[in-house]
Amino acid sequence: MIDLIFTLDYEIYGNGAGDLRELVYEPTERLKDIFIARNARFVNFVEAAEFEKIDALDTDPAIGLVKEQIRELFRTGFELGLHLHPQWCNAYREGDRWVLDASEYNLCTLPEARVSQIVQGSIAYLRHVVDQTEFTPLSFRAGNWLFQPTEVAARVLAENGMKIDSSVFKGGVQHNHGLDYRPSLGNGCCWRFGSDVNHADPTGAWVEMPIHAELKPIWKMPTAKRMNLSKAAGGPAPRTREKVNRLRDFLRFRYPMKLDFCRMTLKELTQMMTSVIRAHRSSPDSYWPVVAIGHSKDLRDFGTVNDFLSFLMENGIRICTFEEAYPKCLSSLAATTEQVDRRTLQA
Repeated sequence: MIDLIFTLDYEIYGNGAGDLRELVYEPTERLKDIFIARNARFVNFVEAAEFEKIDALDTDPAIGLVKEQIRELFRTGFELGLHLHPQWCNAYREGDRWVLDASEYNLCTLPEARVSQIVQGSIAYLRHVVDQTEFTPLSFRAGNWLFQPTEVAARVLAENGMKIDSSVFKGGVQHNHGLDYRPSLGNGCCWRFGSDVNHADPTGAWVEMPIHAELKPIWKMPTAKRMNLSKAAGGPAPRTREKVNRLRDFLRFRYPMKLDFCRMTLKELTQMMTSVIRAHRSSPDSYWPVVAIGHSKDLRDFGTVNDFLSFLMENGIRICTFEEAYPKCLSSLAATTEQVDRRTLQA
């Protein structure tokens, strides 16, 4: 069985530019209507630190609409995940722009007490927004996919009730931030982990359901659609060292292309899923959760999203959330571990 989990990073641009109505509320409202019409749901990864700061300083009149939209999504069965860009926690306004705290860019490099403060504050804000004092998100996605070094942040997040991470994209590298997901390439479509998200640990408290990605020749990455979206945010020009490191990320024959329903063409999306369907035929009884990613700020081509949903349904691919996929994944991983143990004993 293959399940497709649509995930939406619900946020404005990474430098704080843009307004909530245009980049968050309106595109998500259209996406919600498309999914409801098909009796499907997606996972909304709410950037809690960002919205809490905008809310506290009252810098965008659409924050009320966004909060009501989050409540409505929650009421109508869309899953809310926690997404964190911790550089927002100490942000302030300077004239008409945001100044973000670059020293807190990666949650995983902060002291444990600070990680706890940020995580607990963000969960408290989500509880306030949905008006549910016991609400705890099941799933987490790190800002800029940075879930390394894993141990401290994973422990704090697990202590606060989270069980699924979806930050990894297999083969990913970011030299500027010390991210290296190449060791995860040998893992399955999901795995348990403890202190290191790259390495499967059958006793780990977490389940990783990575963003689906395929290694592609580097020349296939810069499509017109993807490049236009990449240019939209603007922001300060990167420093020379950052440019060099970014070039190093791409200096290899193949680079991971994420299953991104906002940045990919319909042809790219259907070809990638066709590859998954063909690969699954070798183990048709196994459970494969496949995670797609999108960003509210990139949501423009709703026709492609609608056509991709049609393709999935025509090919018997079920659309679900992490909450639905989690027990299936646990059962599948337990069965695999049991088979390995049995073969070990027989040997």
